[in-house]
Amino acid sequence: MKRRYYYVLGAALLLGFAGFSLASFTQSFTPYVSFADARAAGRIVQVAGALDKGSSSYDGASSSLAFTLREPESRATIRVRYRGVKPANFEDAISVVAIGRYDAAANELRADKLLVKCPSKYQGLKPETKVYS
Repeated sequence: MKRRYYYVLGAALLLGFAGFSLASFTQSFTPYVSFADARAAGRIVQVAGALDKGSSSYDGASSSLAFTLREPESRATIRVRYRGVKPANFEDAISVVAIGRYDAAANELRADKLLVKCPSKYQGLKPETKVYS
């Protein structure tokens, strides 16, 4: 009888742990969505797009960076506001991923994180050939 009790208790603990893990994972999952879906989502999402050159402005006093992203496929745009230090190579970016929540009142995505993808300064260079003797 005691063995059966331990098996039931162990199975209940494993199911509880699996349920907790699944709930934690789904809350922290941030999917990539289109700009239209980001406007309707009402939760934290990731959007990726090309930086509209000349659309960015940075206010050093409030550490606020505002810029426009353009979707490559649909050519739709979305305004993004990020509070934090401006990435060093932001103006050279070919693609930006903004992670945040859309604010309908301000008509912009309020980004908590930015991932800036820049062209590599090593692109086009041939690797150095090393000869070992």
